[in-house]
Amino acid sequence: MRDLGQPKVLQMAVLAALGSALASCPRLILWPAARYPLWYYETLMFLGGTVLWAFVFAWSEKYSQRPVFAWRVPWWEFLLVTALGTVVAAVEHLRVDPVLRTRIPEDFPASTQQWAAMVLFSLAFTTLFLVFAPFAWLVRLFRKVRVAAVLTVVFGLFVFWMKNENATSQLEPHLLRYLFVSRLISGAISVWLYLRGGALLVWWWQLLVQSRLLLG
Repeated sequence: MRDLGQPKVLQMAVLAALGSALASCPRLILWPAARYPLWYYETLMFLGGTVLWAFVFAWSEKYSQRPVFAWRVPWWEFLLVTALGTVVAAVEHLRVDPVLRTRIPEDFPASTQQWAAMVLFSLAFTTLFLVFAPFAWLVRLFRKVRVAAVLTVVFGLFVFWMKNENATSQLEPHLLRYLFVSRLISGAISVWLYLRGGALLVWWWQLLVQSRLLLG
């Protein structure tokens, strides 16, 4: 736990959390279900983000021997991720989105402005919460990259299941199974990309997939 208290770790965590909080601000402003002032949510985002980013900077690279931010990615990997993200976006747009738009319309943007806000929030905080931070904590706990990777994907599926259980209108079993497999594949790809090329490659992949929502 002493790694969390290192000045360099705390400094990077605070700066990253500040960026995450600022990037999440448009989404919070447009959030129709907000019950408290914006500053309250932003403070929570910053404090929670600081802890999560501290996990990442303290443990991820140390125990996985892979950088959090890989600034040089081989061109063929970048092209592969671009092609994969484009294919997944097309499949989601044609097979999944038409059904989900009628069931959970709040998950789909009604304008370009709302899309930008949702994407920024997803990249700045959702990915941190579902991929980067849990992997860092799990790889520190088990000291095995493969175990941490698998359990990170399982954690994402658990969050998806909890979200459906707490929803006012639950999805039909066949649709839930389809989405479960979709989240499984998406989570596995995100973790794999994180291990291959760090956070930037994951963000690029997710940006490509989320771009499908601009098609309406």
